[in-house]
Amino acid sequence: MKIFFEIRKQKYLEALDRHDRTKAVEILVKDLKVFASFNEELFKEITQLLTLENFRQNEQLSKYGDTKSARNIMLLELKKLIEANPLFRDKLNFPPFKASRLRTLINQSLNWQHQLCKNPRPNPDIKTLFTDHSCAAPTNGARAPPPANGPLVGSIPKSAGFPPMGAHAPFQPLVSPSPNAIAGWMTNANPSLPHAAVAQGPPGLVQAPNTAAFLKHPRTPTSAPGIDYQSADSEHLMKRMRVGQPDEVSFSGASHPANMYTQEDLPKQVVRTLNQGSNVMSLDFHPVQQTILLVGTNVGDIAVWEVGSRERIAHKTFKVWDIGSCTLPLQAALMKDAAISVNRCLWSPDGNILGVAFSKHIVQTYTFVPNGDLRQQAEIDAHIGGVNDIAFSHPNKTLSIITCGDDKLIKVWDAQTGQKQYTFEGHEAPVYSVCPHYKESIQFIFSTAIDGKIKAWLYDCLGSRVDYDAPGHWCTTMAYSADGTRLFSCGTSKEGDSHLVEWNETEGAIKRTYNGFRKRSLGVVQFDTTRNRFLAAGDEFLVKFWDMDSTNILTTADCDGGLPASPRLRFNREGSLLAVTTSDNGIKILANTDGQRLLRMLESRAFEGSRGPPQQINSKPPIVALGPVSNVSCPIAVNAERPDRILPAVSTSGLAPMDASRTPDVKPRITDESEKVKTWKLADIVDNGHLRALHLSDTDTNPSKVVRLLYTNNGIALLALGSNAVHKLWKWQRSDRNPNGKSTASVAPQLWQPANGILMTNDTNDGNPEEATACIALSKNDSYVMSASGGKVSLFNMMTFKVMTTFMAPPPAATFLAFHPQDNNIIAIGMEDSTIQIYNVRIDDVKSKLKGHQKKITGLAFSQSMNVLVSSGADAQLCVWSIDGWEKKKSRYIQPPANRSGTLVGDTRVQFHNDQTHLLVVHESQLAIYDGNLECLRSWSPRDALPAPISSAIYSCDGLLVYAAFCDGAIGVFEAESLRLRCRIAPSAYIPPSILPGPGRVYPLVVAAHPVEPNQIALGMSDGKVHVVEPLDADPKWGTAPPQDNGAHPAISAAPSAASNQASDQPTR
Repeated sequence: MKIFFEIRKQKYLEALDRHDRTKAVEILVKDLKVFASFNEELFKEITQLLTLENFRQNEQLSKYGDTKSARNIMLLELKKLIEANPLFRDKLNFPPFKASRLRTLINQSLNWQHQLCKNPRPNPDIKTLFTDHSCAAPTNGARAPPPANGPLVGSIPKSAGFPPMGAHAPFQPLVSPSPNAIAGWMTNANPSLPHAAVAQGPPGLVQAPNTAAFLKHPRTPTSAPGIDYQSADSEHLMKRMRVGQPDEVSFSGASHPANMYTQEDLPKQVVRTLNQGSNVMSLDFHPVQQTILLVGTNVGDIAVWEVGSRERIAHKTFKVWDIGSCTLPLQAALMKDAAISVNRCLWSPDGNILGVAFSKHIVQTYTFVPNGDLRQQAEIDAHIGGVNDIAFSHPNKTLSIITCGDDKLIKVWDAQTGQKQYTFEGHEAPVYSVCPHYKESIQFIFSTAIDGKIKAWLYDCLGSRVDYDAPGHWCTTMAYSADGTRLFSCGTSKEGDSHLVEWNETEGAIKRTYNGFRKRSLGVVQFDTTRNRFLAAGDEFLVKFWDMDSTNILTTADCDGGLPASPRLRFNREGSLLAVTTSDNGIKILANTDGQRLLRMLESRAFEGSRGPPQQINSKPPIVALGPVSNVSCPIAVNAERPDRILPAVSTSGLAPMDASRTPDVKPRITDESEKVKTWKLADIVDNGHLRALHLSDTDTNPSKVVRLLYTNNGIALLALGSNAVHKLWKWQRSDRNPNGKSTASVAPQLWQPANGILMTNDTNDGNPEEATACIALSKNDSYVMSASGGKVSLFNMMTFKVMTTFMAPPPAATFLAFHPQDNNIIAIGMEDSTIQIYNVRIDDVKSKLKGHQKKITGLAFSQSMNVLVSSGADAQLCVWSIDGWEKKKSRYIQPPANRSGTLVGDTRVQFHNDQTHLLVVHESQLAIYDGNLECLRSWSPRDALPAPISSAIYSCDGLLVYAAFCDGAIGVFEAESLRLRCRIAPSAYIPPSILPGPGRVYPLVVAAHPVEPNQIALGMSDGKVHVVEPLDADPKWGTAPPQDNGAHPAISAAPSAASNQASDQPTR
């Protein structure tokens, strides 16, 4: 009130000072009289000023100066009044404001103007923020904008999705952008250029809510179904934007959680030395078969090595496949100088194709055949001059290969046909490297040139979105961390100064510079990342390692000497092996403990898998893929070091075919096989002395049965869901007995609970949770879990056990959960009413409802390679749905086994093999393997040693075994390829005698496979207990492989890709 009084009093005095008595009386009556009721004496005194010739004759106003000074005094008084008001406490200080942030805000405004433009041009001339601009209509010959249904055109999501849930929630409101948003790269301009973000081409963004929302289509803001933004009313658009847009679901979180890795996890021990024979220019480990290494040399040769056996299983020298189809510049270059070098070679995401970039014009692609052969696929005359780098991506859901070259261009080609799809122009110097990536469904490419410029491109041919200078201003390469949340670059200047940095994706600025390079590096320093934790670079005849969160060098490795000044290097996918080039034209393979174990397992499997006679000649060494796989709870959690290169595994069966012409005598082979059949015996484990079993401790004296059980993706914890809707989490801790903190049956884990004592309990909808169908799905980084037990689907924070949100209230209740492999926002939810709902968590909307089953949904599995969703139900029916349009492609009922008549009913579960094409189908009556066309390849039904109904089954992490649990408590271990039983485990072997009940009363309801150790499983029991079971160290496998029939089954890969295990729950009965 005093503020109003002071302002009105000042107006009154100014009127008197101007001798405007009429105006003064008006202010007195209309504005000041209202204060008379509070202080009548003061009002009378103010009124008396009208009788004075000069109000300064009043003693209290004698020091009144002119109007300007009086207003300054009044403003000071008002400021004191405002600051004294408790409502404004701590809210009046202007926040710290970086100039770069101001540039971001200005450019976002400019971007928004350009996005509302009816005729957006690549180089708009925007002069002001205060009026909307409009580009001139395109003239003849101008490049047309991409069609409205292009792959990058989005739609504004529905507003009012989830409410804000705090700083650690995966769904953040628009007003609190995620710190790891990369929008700044699209909106921040080079400070030296006015409005550079616009001058360099239309920026890609309007808003920067998170990592997944950057690089939007330049004319399409964020989207609402059915709204055409070329003609939509701008007021309507602004209203939609003001409401606020919920953030994308990003379970990786805004921060980088602490890792469990230590220096001991770095591969520093030299375990193999390979002699290539010529200088190695490029290296790349197979994305699935982790001991297969691709090598390119300075004489144009490529080779494929199996590092476990030290065998070079494929070798190709350079030659032009069709010289007649080559351009004249290429023919002239080859005639002038035939010498050619490999600049880059790498595998496609699934490992089926490899690409090679040469120093002259050409890119060649080969198909990699599992027996080690390389078959010519496509030859592309890509660039004039050298092809400096290549990369694979999926801009249009088909595999493409990206190339860059000395002609300053970037081109995108169809990897199968070699047909050109896109050309990007804008660099002013030869393009040195490309780094494709994607955020949710937005595909883009970073590129660097030898003038140090960094640019980013969408697949819309509308110019680059970024124009920044790389440290060193010369040769630079860029790479993302495995989870795609952190961006790094490494480069060397012409003077030899090397720079390894992490970029702040929000501001487009350098966030961290890593120390440890010599002043003058000899050559261009190469680097690589691994495990979302470590960086490695070759410098000073050493391999140098950094922790991503620390600028100082972590450690170095000299690899026993013999390295060049700047060795090239490459990690395998899991970071257990590191290939490093040597100065004597060789390659050294470094390994950590896991890598050494991997090679030992490879050697033992290769020896065990050999079926030919000793006289066999020149057979290729078997390629056995070993390594971790995501738990079934995770949709697509392949933790590849390049997230844009993630696809299914390649088949690896039948890698050592017999060459009959080179076998000295066929008869001894038949005799040997006959002897194997006679001497092979099923491993039957009935005693606890023949395996290692651990009963997990539980404080619950009366636990309810375990209906869902899964390992976390890092393999160091077990999560169980009971029929009472309560979750339990066991974690293995680091200790003297378990220094690596890995899950093992030798050391008991801790039943973990947050300090607040809260239980992670599902909503039960006031019903009986014991009768409900439970379902569960775990986020890729183990931070969040989605779960339901007949009520709403709940999202829990795994650290605090708190409910972040709930959705999809019954009826109908959710019965199965599976994440979409390409979009973490999309969840396929199987329902009790037999439908499947394709639900977008970010915008709280059901995109599609799939109908085709007659009973509740009991299984869902995605295949990214086939682009389908397979569902199974309690009606024993399998359905295949296209991911693109969600239409049903095929359906089939599983057939009853020979010893059972009538139509099958009951829960049916599905799980894709690592190869993404073969499907494990589990029903109480059978195990079956189906192909992508739902043709049953082979099946097994309970009989003989395992007569009871099947309760649960799952693939091992390496795809070589199938573990099945039975209703009498027995466990069967089967060969995945043939479904032949190789080992039977009796309940007496893993259930302690103290709790072993009478026969048939306790059995495993669910079996979980470890994501890294293929021979470790966990069992969730009907009595609420959880057991971890693994073989003894002396015999680390479950039995031996049974002999094969003369007929060969269709091959199934032994690859360790986590991409196969999209299902949210293990197949259980």
